[in-house]
Amino acid sequence: MIDLRESIFVALDTLRNHKVRSSLTVLGIVIGVTSVISVAAIIDGLNHYISDKVASFGPNTYFLSRIPIGPQNFGKISAKIRVRKYLQPDDAAKLRTMSRSVGIATIFGTRASFLGDTNQIRYNGHLVDKIFVRGADPSYADAIPMFSVEFGRFISRFDEEHARAVVVIGADIADSLFPSVDPLGKVVHLNGQNYEVIGVFAREPGLFGGPGVDQFAVVPFSDFHKKWPESKELIIAFTVKTGVDPQSGVEEIKDVMRHIRRVPPKGENDFEITASDFLSTLWNQLTGALVILTSVISSIGLLVGGIGVMNIMLISVTERTSEIGVRKAVGARRSDIRVQFLLEATMLTLTGGAIGIAVGAGIAFLVRSVAPSIPATLSLLWIVLGVAISVAVGLFFGYYPANRAANLDPIACLRYE
Repeated sequence: MIDLRESIFVALDTLRNHKVRSSLTVLGIVIGVTSVISVAAIIDGLNHYISDKVASFGPNTYFLSRIPIGPQNFGKISAKIRVRKYLQPDDAAKLRTMSRSVGIATIFGTRASFLGDTNQIRYNGHLVDKIFVRGADPSYADAIPMFSVEFGRFISRFDEEHARAVVVIGADIADSLFPSVDPLGKVVHLNGQNYEVIGVFAREPGLFGGPGVDQFAVVPFSDFHKKWPESKELIIAFTVKTGVDPQSGVEEIKDVMRHIRRVPPKGENDFEITASDFLSTLWNQLTGALVILTSVISSIGLLVGGIGVMNIMLISVTERTSEIGVRKAVGARRSDIRVQFLLEATMLTLTGGAIGIAVGAGIAFLVRSVAPSIPATLSLLWIVLGVAISVAVGLFFGYYPANRAANLDPIACLRYE
């Protein structure tokens, strides 16, 4: 332990005596470790963020639609899918009646700008446009927990049965229309129609700060279908009963929907079922490419840094040839010389790794501060991995110079000038 401590002090003294050279040598290590730590922190934070979003959709909720939703729908929709018949307003009720596996089944429709619709909501001179208008029944909030009401209430069975003109609005809409008054009980003008505000949703800003529940106005599905019958693109959200195997339950529900939609026995399904974890699927696809890119960048940085360490250690061996000869003359073993130079190489890469971890943590903090929707978090695991990578690079690229120093002939070293 005494010899090891002395070797560490000698290594640190050597690095201090060559500050500029040592700084340039560890630059590649800093770049490699920084890229690994910063990207890992961002991905870790976003993984938790996506998991929370999936949970808010309802981890056991599925979506039944005419066309695919999620990552597979980013490309052009084929003509075969476009000609499929629309879901009908009573399909959810039929599904509840005919299926033994379904727990909740709720149908909803949406009016939005990306569907070619224009929506406005007004109150006493205040106007909010480009909102999402959704028609839903009372079980909708049970199927999709992210639509939880913070003030007031959600749509009731009485509202649905009588197609009442009531609306539950998002937090952003409430803040814009009612900056200083209680919105409950007020009458707003939604697309030119009078609606009574019965509730305000809990704040939910959406994915990465995009549109979310805060921009939604939800009315009874019966009222939605009566006033906007042209909005034919309907979706059913359903859950599988507790105690039923999810995969078996979904297959049974598919069979029921094939019967409801009169699909021939050998015909393809004319509907799609998507699990609520489609966000996780998309995210995994995106991060897979990001991880590969980061690995390439960090590997190049670490390789350049490692070659720099090897080069500087070879120079150090040449410069200290006489010192090596003296140490061997007074009894130093080959292992002592080898450990000495390995420690110096490891100290170089460890210093670069420490700087890289600090810079990566700083980048993660900056990203989290500037863009709160990207919750970058640096875990202890990645700090340990950053240190381990730095040490491994030092040992790998420092072994050849250290071994070369250990094998030098002491007589030749003493004669060296």
